[in-house]
Amino acid sequence: MSKYEPLWNYLKKNKKDNYQFSYEDIKNILGFQIDHSFLTYKKEAKEYGYEVEKISMKEQTINFKKL
Repeated sequence: MSKYEPLWNYLKKNKKDNYQFSYEDIKNILGFQIDHSFLTYKKEAKEYGYEVEKISMKEQTINFKKL
């Protein structure tokens, strides 16, 4: 089980076409702050029907797009 699985399940459960989460939103879903390991784990989102469309370090947001 991936440490990011609660985030992937959230995406899958809510079934929106696109999401934009702040880092704080993701922290609230996961219970911890994301770190650089997210770059390795982001490919897991595809198993749940989503891909990471954009990561903005400046705005501290991550956009997800339904496949």
